[in-house]
Parts: sequence; C-alpha cells; structure tokens
Amino acid sequence: MPDLLLELFSEEIPARMQAKAAEDLRRMVTDKLVDAGLVYEGAKAFATPRRLALTVHGIPARQPDLKQERKGPRVGGAEAAIAGFLKATGLTSIDEAKIQRDPKGDFYIALTEKPGKPAIGVLAEILPMVIRTFPWPKQMRWGELSAKSSALTWVRPLHSIVATFGIETEEPEIVTFDLSGIPVGQTTRGHRFLAPGEIEVRRFDDYVAKLYQAKVVLDPERRKEIILADARQLTFAQGYELVEDPALLDEVSGLVEWPVVLMGSFDADFLSIPDEVIRATIRANQKCFVVRDPKTEKLTNKFILTANIEATDGGAAIIAGNERVIRARLSDAKFFYETDLKTKLEARLPKFDQIVFHEKLGTQAARIKRIEKLAVEIALQIGADPEKTKRAVQLAKADLLTEVVGEFPELQGLMGKYYALAHGEDASVAAASEEHWKPQGAGDSVPSDPVSVAVGLADKLDTLVGFWAIDEKPTGSKDPFALRRAALGVVRLLTANELKFSLFKALYIAGIGVSHALGYQSLAGIEAALMKLARETNGPKLALAVVELLENDNNRIEKDANATAVKLEADAIDLLAFFADRLKVQLRDQGARHDLVDAVFALGGQDDLLMVVRRVEALGKFLDSDDGKNLLAGTKRASNILAIEEKKDKRSFDGAPDASLFKLDEEKALAKAIAEVGPEASAAVAKEDFAGAMAAMAKLRPAVDAFFDKVKVNDDDAAVRENRLKLLNEIRAATRAVADFSKIQD
Repeated sequence: MPDLLLELFSEEIPARMQAKAAEDLRRMVTDKLVDAGLVYEGAKAFATPRRLALTVHGIPARQPDLKQERKGPRVGGAEAAIAGFLKATGLTSIDEAKIQRDPKGDFYIALTEKPGKPAIGVLAEILPMVIRTFPWPKQMRWGELSAKSSALTWVRPLHSIVATFGIETEEPEIVTFDLSGIPVGQTTRGHRFLAPGEIEVRRFDDYVAKLYQAKVVLDPERRKEIILADARQLTFAQGYELVEDPALLDEVSGLVEWPVVLMGSFDADFLSIPDEVIRATIRANQKCFVVRDPKTEKLTNKFILTANIEATDGGAAIIAGNERVIRARLSDAKFFYETDLKTKLEARLPKFDQIVFHEKLGTQAARIKRIEKLAVEIALQIGADPEKTKRAVQLAKADLLTEVVGEFPELQGLMGKYYALAHGEDASVAAASEEHWKPQGAGDSVPSDPVSVAVGLADKLDTLVGFWAIDEKPTGSKDPFALRRAALGVVRLLTANELKFSLFKALYIAGIGVSHALGYQSLAGIEAALMKLARETNGPKLALAVVELLENDNNRIEKDANATAVKLEADAIDLLAFFADRLKVQLRDQGARHDLVDAVFALGGQDDLLMVVRRVEALGKFLDSDDGKNLLAGTKRASNILAIEEKKDKRSFDGAPDASLFKLDEEKALAKAIAEVGPEASAAVAKEDFAGAMAAMAKLRPAVDAFFDKVKVNDDDAAVRENRLKLLNEIRAATRAVADFSKIQD
C-alpha cells in the first residue's frame, strides 16, 4: 500500500515547541485519515529546527465504498413525502426502494452506495486543513504571504512543503493543494550553511538519506545520541566527566541539525563560586554542559558546547565566542554571589514587611511568623530542637531576596544554605533553608533532618490551611497554588520519616495563626488558651474542646470567635479528607489498594498518616489470606442483611444481643468469639500492633462461616430475628476495630 511523506519547511522553530509539534502533526493527520476511512499501518513524526516531517505507512489507495441505508415514508403514504424521499436519496422510482416491516407498519428503505475517493484526493483536502489549524502556542504572520491569505499563520515563516504519496516500486505522486502560494512538491533543502541547495526527494527512506548527505540528522533522538556520545568521549579523553542534563540535552538537540560537540574553558578563579551557580549560569545563558573531575566530584573550568556547523578552523572561533560570553556571565554571577555574602540573611528580613504573600493572607513577614509558631509546635511533636527550628524558619525564605536567586530562581533554598553556612549558622539550620522546599515531586528526595522536617511541614501546612480558609481549593485539573503537591509533600515527609503525628492538631494550630491574617482578633485574644488546648487534646476532640472554651468565655471575646472555631474545625476535617486522597495516590503508586485507605479513614479520627499506612499494610496482608477473604465476605453479607432489614423496619439493631434467646450452638459460638476477639483486636490496635489485630480478627472467621451456614437470620419469631440481627451488628462493630469492611472492594 502507498506511503505518505510530508515535510513542512520553515524558519527556525523554537526548540521547546518541536517535540509537541511533531506529535500534533502525527495525531492530526492520522486522526483525519481514520475519520475518512483510511486506516493506516504506522506513522512517525520528526522535528529539526527548520522542519516538521511525517511519514505514514500503509495507507489504502482509496477509500472504501460507503453503503448507506435510509428509512423513508410509510408504504401508501402521501405522494409529497414519497417524492421528497426519492429526491433526497437519488432514486428515480419508488420501485427501486425496498420495503421493511416493523411493528409500526411497512416503510420504504433506500439502499445507496457512495464510491470511495482516491486516497491522494482525500490527502489533498486533509493536509491544508491540518496546516491551517495547527495548534502552535504562538504564531506569526509574515511578508507577502499574509497579504495573499490572512487566514494562514505559522510559528515561523513557512517556505515550502513536501507532500508525496505512492508505493515503493513506483514514482510517487505529488499531493497537490493550494496554501497561500507556498510551493508544494518534492523539493526540500539541506543544512542552512553546509548544504543550502535544493534536494529532490521521493519517499521517506530516500528523504532521510539525502538529508543526511546534506548535513541534516532528521531524528531528534539520533541527534541526542550523537551529542551525548561525543560529549562523553571528549570529556573522558581529558580525564573529566560530563555532568549530564537530560532537559538541556532535549533543548540543545532542538537547536542543531548537524551536531558538532566542542569543549571550551573559563578562568579557574570562577570556581570559587558554588558549582550550582556556575552550572545555572552556563546552562541558562549558553545552553552548555558543565564538566566535573571524577576524583573530587567538583566542577572543572571546562564546558561542552554543541555547534550546528563543521567549521573550517575546527571550531576555534565558535569556542572563543562562547568563552567570551561565559566569562562575562560568570563575572556577573561572581559579583552577585560575593555581594550577597556581605549581607547576613537576617538583615534582609525587614524587606518581607513590604512583600505581600497573598492579598487575603497578609505579608510574607506575617506568614513567616505564623510558620515559626507552628514549626515550634511541630518540633515538640517530632523531637526536633525547638530553638534551631525557630531560627531555621526565620532564615528559610531570606535567600529569595538575594541577587543570585533573583537571577536564578531555581537555586532558591540552595543558596540560602550556602549563605547560612558562610555566616556561621548551625548546619541543621542551614540545611533547612534548602530542604524545607522538598519534596517537590515524586522523584524528589525527602529530608530526614528533624529541623528540616519540622520547617517543611509547617510551611506546607500553613499554605494549605491558608488557602482553604479563603476558599481557594483545587478544582478539577486547576491547582494554581500547587496545593496537591504541598499535601503530597506532607504525606511523604511523615511516612518516609515514619513519624507519629497528629495532623488534626497541627491543622488546628495552623488555623489559629491564619485566623489572625483574616482579621479574627477575637480568636487571637485567647490564643494562649487555644494553643494549650491544641497541645493537650488529641484529634477531633480538640474542636469540641475549643468550642466549649469559647462558649464559657463570652465576656472576653466577640461573638464571631465561635463561628471562627467552627470553620477551623470544618476546614481541618476537609483537609484530612484531602490528605487521604493524596495518601491514596502515593499508596496506589506503590502498588497498594486505595479502597483500604478509605476503609481505615472511614473509622473517623484517623489523623496519624503513619498509623494509617501501617494499618493499611496489615489489612492488605490479612485480606490476601483465606481467613481475610472469607471474613470480608461474611462481614459484607452481615452488612447487606442489616441494611435491608434496617430499611424495612426503619430502625437500627444496636445494643447487645440477649444470650437467653440463642437457640443454636452456632449463635452461641459466634457471640463468644465476638466477645473474645473484639477486646483483643482493640487492645492490639491501641498498642499499634496491627498485625496482631488482624490475627485476632482471623479468629472470627470459623464462627461467622458456621453462623451463615446453619442459622436463619430472619426467624419467624420476631424476638429471635431481632436478636440475630443484633448479633450481625456485633460482627460489623467488631471488625470496625481495624477498618470499615463495607468500604473494601471484593
């Protein structure tokens, strides 16, 4: 079957747009082919700085014939309706129609056949449509072409189009169409400088080979392989090691069509700057790779650049030009770094009074004070040094005001660590400047230093509570303040460090601080009492204690304090559900079942994520066993029966069953098993021995199986029926010591 070769030749396409553009071209063309009934065998797209190319293999030579069946009027219907039916279907006589019977009567049916078009004609319609509607993020008009057709725009001026179609053994045809006067044929061009002449191409293999002869490597993956291999070889030959950078490699491969790797150098004096600053400077300004000494793991004064030309002087002029620019940029970076060192981090803090964090949540200075109070409370929970934690919070954001971070925002935190160490701060305090931002993604490391953990938790929790308080929650795919990432960061900090931690308590303390920013001075007036409660009261009981405090303190506070406390409780409960969702995401990524998280959280009062994870792990192992599977089935059966009977009787079957009403040994055995297992499982959970709790639950399985095998729950005697339903409720209550089994999927 025939193949399509398409090339869109233009001025330089920005490197950041090339990969998506190639995929968009493949998707748009192939989707339209399929819509037209032309099912292809394979397609692949490519991009270089000056061209997008697409090859589609195995396209049918023509569309399949289309058979249509159209229902007409009832037999014996009005003449006008029959005449309209004939006109619409192209039939010359009603005798050409078939008659179809259905329950409503006999109807005329027209069977028509529409012959398919040649594929080359379909392509002539599809390709200009794709080009005109191509989804570039930014487009432009240019020169005389825009005057001929105001509808045509492109990312850069489009010069020519190659569009050929045919089978391998024959001369391909040109797909002809008009697109604002842009030439369409089988002519392209090679490298802008090394082979700028015209090239006649026929099909894809021919196209790739001739481009290579004209100094163009079409496949971006091949260009990346060349750059990486040559860079590694060049650095290894001199005893160095390339600092690999996949993102930079992607970008550089999009800047060249014929990659030539060269090595340059800069003054060794610049090595007094932190390695990360050197790398950021060279990377951002010249798109070059840095080089390190494998013996010391420190950077050397060398760099790797990628040229787009084989220079007659071996690249000497290109290297010299890059060295000149890098020297100037590193001079600036060194000046910024040395200037920053002259001012201590704490001396920069007053500037935060003039920087607004959010119009509803106050200044950055006010936020730092909130985080400081919260971080100290967290430090007491997790065993971090409170004074170091307090100092770390004060300095953690200060590097945002430095010259280097102003120039390279990606170095925030890291520069704070360097400056703090240079100014004699404690190592843990300095490390927190960098680590409190972490983890920022699934692949990011998780801090383990207690001070860093305390500061990181406080920073993320304040963010979450603050934006929850002003109703700026994530919606659908929109999360402008990265609140999902903050919540997942909290989850990872707690679980990776195996920290027992009351989230509800921390959220409430954070809420007290946020209430200040929202103007609730009445609540602030009894802050000391609120903080004392928060330290001494666990979980959701805290909210009840706060409300009671406010109700008994009407002489000292305004009426809105009570409402504020209620909102803090509602936000904390809502945020716990949000954390549960993030925990499910993490556990699912680790291969765990998300429904088990639901089953544990459904018990209520579960605000210690580490305990939730351990309970989920134990529950998962239990349900993998025969005892677990059968107990789950029995518990669900009990819950289903109860749900039906409770709905029928419009009542619940709470309360202990009456032992005197037990008629069968299986009832007595089940009641005895529940009486033994319930306290044993609860005691194990209290000791955080979740495996022991599951082992206790397993003892229920034989009694539950025997009960359902021998006992009729809905006995004719109403009192016996009620008693047995209460016994089923006891099964449900006993298993809730470890999880809500009704939330677990079969």
